[in-house]
Amino acid sequence: MTENSWRAKWSQTQLQGILREQLNAFWQRPIGVKREQLATVLQYADAPHAVIVSGLRRAGKSTLLLQLAHTLGENAFYYVSFDDDRFLGFAADDADTLLNALVQAFGQRRIFIIDEVQNIEGWERFARRWMDQGYKLYITGSNAALLSRELGTRLTGRYLPVELLPFSFGEYLTWAQQQDHADATISTTPNTLVERALLNRALSTYLQVGGIPEALQYPNLPILRTLYDDVIYRDIATRHRIEAIRTLKELAFQVLSNPAGLVSFSKIKQQLGIGNVTTVKNYLQFLEDSWLIFTTYLYDASVKRQQIAPKKAYGIDTGLVNTVGFHTSPNSGHLLENVVFLALRRKTTNIHYALTPSGYEIDFYLPDQRLLVQVAQQLTNPQTYAREIRALQDGLAMFKGAKGLLLSTDAEHFDAPQDDIQICSVSEWLL
Repeated sequence: MTENSWRAKWSQTQLQGILREQLNAFWQRPIGVKREQLATVLQYADAPHAVIVSGLRRAGKSTLLLQLAHTLGENAFYYVSFDDDRFLGFAADDADTLLNALVQAFGQRRIFIIDEVQNIEGWERFARRWMDQGYKLYITGSNAALLSRELGTRLTGRYLPVELLPFSFGEYLTWAQQQDHADATISTTPNTLVERALLNRALSTYLQVGGIPEALQYPNLPILRTLYDDVIYRDIATRHRIEAIRTLKELAFQVLSNPAGLVSFSKIKQQLGIGNVTTVKNYLQFLEDSWLIFTTYLYDASVKRQQIAPKKAYGIDTGLVNTVGFHTSPNSGHLLENVVFLALRRKTTNIHYALTPSGYEIDFYLPDQRLLVQVAQQLTNPQTYAREIRALQDGLAMFKGAKGLLLSTDAEHFDAPQDDIQICSVSEWLL
């Protein structure tokens, strides 16, 4: 140990004081909207694995662990935030000193809640050792230095991932209720025409503002623009040493301006004048790795055809899409499909789109559930209704034994033409 080491900076008394300050500040923070993923985190409580909470910046990862903490009780866990400037210089070899201070300050506890672990090089070494000693670890990390998707790979099979997306529609309505927002009194189980209309109105608002908690809380501040710039510049350009930042931004702008749109590597290459398809593919992967977008593949028996076919891209948050992308109209239909995708993503990662032999596009096919999903903003136009039903009928003929689901804002006015197709209100389905 040198005189400049982290351990030399602090006496045990000082270190215990820092840890008490951190825990007190963490415990006193607003607990926020109860997240749906809290149930998953609690479900993993008895497993010996570390729980890795990952997701976009400002999606609420630390708040989720605060909600976990309040279910455990203030005296049940150790809390450490490596984002504290007093931990500058902390190295993996200092972990025993840290654990000693925690035990002296709080006594014996068996649970760790750790924020911003990526700031410590080699953190996985002491994490594995603590797990071997019987400690339970809950970990978050921001994307600044190490993508949260990659945190778990350091533990090689000894972790359980929890993906946290921005607020769902249900969580948005809960937030509105807590804030006494205009949508606070909306019924989530509508029985009358007026109640259904109000619920659809709330959904329209949600499509525009999205579900980033901080952006909802401070709508007059440029939260979403700042978040987007942080991801582009810090998480992607800096991390991957990209010099052609303008090209990266143009590609991101194009994708986010066309939510639920088809993405062709070769077309983007031509449109943006990018040197080769590999660069386009890499840039899109960077956008996905940093949680700005998701992509789905065409469902096909041939893996090669899946890889060659255009992908469909969806934004992580419709509020972010509206802030960053270019739209000459509200674009509600594609935003609605984007929100449905995010709802499906909360349940499964195995999501595709499909093309029928007659050339109809199926918005979503979930192979595990054998479910075909179509999304239409409204079915009032007879041609729209006929097209969506025909697409599902073609899809059902293609995928034997599957079921069809048609989601729309005015579904209550329409009956399904056959037993294996269901027509549902999209706002009620989202809840």
